[in-house]
Amino acid sequence: MDFDSIGEMALGSRLRDLSNRITDDAQLIYKLYDIELKPKWFPVFYFLSNQNEGKSITSIAKGIGHSHTSVIKIVREMSKSDLVKEQKDKSDGRINNIILTKKGIAISEKIKEQYTDVEKAIQEALKQTRHNIWLAIQEFEYLLNEKPLLNRVKEQKKIRESQEVEIIEYTTEHHTAFKQLNKEWIERYFKMEDADRKALDNPEDYIINKGGAILVAIENGTILGVCALIKMQDKKYDYELAKMAVSPLAQGKGVGYLLGKAIIEKAKSLHASHIYLESNTILKPAISLYKKLGFQKIVGHYTPYQRCNIQMELRL
Repeated sequence: MDFDSIGEMALGSRLRDLSNRITDDAQLIYKLYDIELKPKWFPVFYFLSNQNEGKSITSIAKGIGHSHTSVIKIVREMSKSDLVKEQKDKSDGRINNIILTKKGIAISEKIKEQYTDVEKAIQEALKQTRHNIWLAIQEFEYLLNEKPLLNRVKEQKKIRESQEVEIIEYTTEHHTAFKQLNKEWIERYFKMEDADRKALDNPEDYIINKGGAILVAIENGTILGVCALIKMQDKKYDYELAKMAVSPLAQGKGVGYLLGKAIIEKAKSLHASHIYLESNTILKPAISLYKKLGFQKIVGHYTPYQRCNIQMELRL
């Protein structure tokens, strides 16, 4: 396979191919030194060779980074070749430890010359490369431990899809979607209240004509989400972020974040210094979104909503 023409997305396949090539050579190297081992046994064999006492299957698996099932299979194969055997744990007779047999111990001594030659051969090969693959793998493993490849792909998917979403100003033709999207999420978790009905039944009079705004997220003519900025009659807070609702069709596209960022920019254009919002802690994704946008928890502000159990603010 021409991996270079495919590019970095073939990394897994290329590493498997490289692993297969090294494993094939490893089998021949064992024969060269007359060592009765299989390459796949090496992690277990090496681990046990460096122990002063027997180790349980669990300890071996943890020590070499293999699954419990994988270690059991390898130990069984090594046992058939008389390289390892079971021994009762001295402190807990319920535990069977794995130790090297006399044959295994003999091989652990005999293989030391092979270790020396193989290590020097690999070091010599690495010196001839511009990029040390051993150090690169260590660094890449660290990065994947910090954030798995799946999560990185999800982020890129969200970025790509979010670029297809347009944020526009509300018009009367968006009223049905504005009301329906909000009504759906409210009734899914709570019940409609009088304050909801006032805002959703007549958003022009209740929100826009009072100095507020409504933004709509749209993709290829489909409305994916809405969010309102309500003018407040309050000495501290200029506007309230409210009535944010995102369609299930937009799940994973980052529409809520796009709407939140856009509504904050709208508040800034209206010379706001503080934005206030109300929510409920059972809406964990929403609370995480607000924190990501920079909102912080506050207490003590009057609310007309029974469902509100958390209040937050953003200082602009």
